[in-house]
Amino acid sequence: MGDVIKRPLKRPPVHPGEILREDVLPTLGLSVSEAALCIGVSRQQLHRILACTHPITTDMALRIGKFAGNGPNLWLRMQQSYDLWFAEHRMKKEIDRIKTVSVVAQCLH
Repeated sequence: MGDVIKRPLKRPPVHPGEILREDVLPTLGLSVSEAALCIGVSRQQLHRILACTHPITTDMALRIGKFAGNGPNLWLRMQQSYDLWFAEHRMKKEIDRIKTVSVVAQCLH
């Protein structure tokens, strides 16, 4: 398996949209329309994220991070973990065929 899947996750990380939908918006007592208005996006755009069908982009992470008060990095890291888990599982056989090049071997040749 190599270095590809070191994390002990047997199941995918939670999509950041699910965190927004299940934790953030209910805690704030906001509807999707109200939250979309607060962050300056369309209700449909926010709904796609909440439905976990679209990723958190850097622009959206800036908006949500400001809105939630926890900054964009948390939202980007959650999205990156989610995306990476699926990519690793989708590409596992292909990645397993790639040999890791030793730094020492590179220096000697």
